[in-house]
Amino acid sequence: MPVADSFCLPSLDRPCARSGRAVLAILRRAAAVMLGLGCLAGSAMAQGGGAAVAAEPAPSAVPVTTTPAAGTPVRFGILPLGGAFESRNDWEPVLADLSRAIAMPVSMLSVTSYDALEQAIQRGEVDMAFLSGQMALDAVTLRRMRVVAQVTRHDGLPGYRALLLARKTGPLDSLNGLLAEPDRWRMARGENRSVSGFIVPQLQLFLPNNIQMETRFRSELVGTHQFTALAVANGEADVATNNTADFERFKLQFPVEADRLQVIWESELIPHAQIVVRRDYPPAFQARVQAFLVDYGRSKGPRGDAERTNLKALHDLAGFLAADNASLLPAAKLAYQLSRQSALTSQWVSEAARQTRLQRIETTYAQQVSALRPVGVAGKP
Repeated sequence: MPVADSFCLPSLDRPCARSGRAVLAILRRAAAVMLGLGCLAGSAMAQGGGAAVAAEPAPSAVPVTTTPAAGTPVRFGILPLGGAFESRNDWEPVLADLSRAIAMPVSMLSVTSYDALEQAIQRGEVDMAFLSGQMALDAVTLRRMRVVAQVTRHDGLPGYRALLLARKTGPLDSLNGLLAEPDRWRMARGENRSVSGFIVPQLQLFLPNNIQMETRFRSELVGTHQFTALAVANGEADVATNNTADFERFKLQFPVEADRLQVIWESELIPHAQIVVRRDYPPAFQARVQAFLVDYGRSKGPRGDAERTNLKALHDLAGFLAADNASLLPAAKLAYQLSRQSALTSQWVSEAARQTRLQRIETTYAQQVSALRPVGVAGKP
């Protein structure tokens, strides 16, 4: 469930202080609770991409509000990339610096699942957030938010890669073995809104081989990237989705468990995550937030050193780049491709029903592209 925090509270022990098996047990219980509560909204994109798109209004029509009242915290939502408490601890120094820069309190909402964060955004409980592809896309096209920055990493690459992990000494020793007999293997994967944990492996690997991740495996576990890697390392699953950034972090936190794992597949590059802000915040306030992010970790001296240390704790980030909604066009294309591929490979009561779904997918994609592109820029990506 969501964990809201302020910076005056003492830090809790990080999950990585426990053994890998103990952490896995905790994460499994948390994932089971969240799934049991019916957090199923994440499958909507993969099932047809039929959601309406709230196109961004023209500048003159954007509702203008005052900057949040003094003393009212700006609520920052955080993706559960490792665990709820671990994510909170990693973000706390950066958000404390943001609070000082904008002279306003900043509170954190750290959650145990993508769907929990999506529901908080729907309820209007999030003002800013760190979101990856599909969730950022939904926040901008459906929830009246706007991209102000995109993360960048030290490797200089414009993105990261999805991975499939297996045990070095396990019965599954190759990608061909996985694709030949999916019913034989236990899958540990990310939630349906996870770009590297579900969307990209489904789109680039499994659907082209006529395998639906949700139904073709012997069993499945659903959770964070840390959860899935631990599941395979400890023999709870045979194969896991993950990504290059999280797996590098996993190697540092769980070296013994990481040494049991091997990579059997890599995806194409996936664009990095974004920072989004409520669209109805005044442009001057959004500009202040963007300026803070872009400048963070770039100065010389002790302050810059401290900021770079804080960024390193955030999955070894190098910093943030100024960005706008157009940075989500690759995410929109991924969502479109997955929805279309799913529609083409699924069974339908009639060809007319399939064509109706495909037309809805095309319409949704066109609406998203129109909403994301800067005014006056036409064309399809």
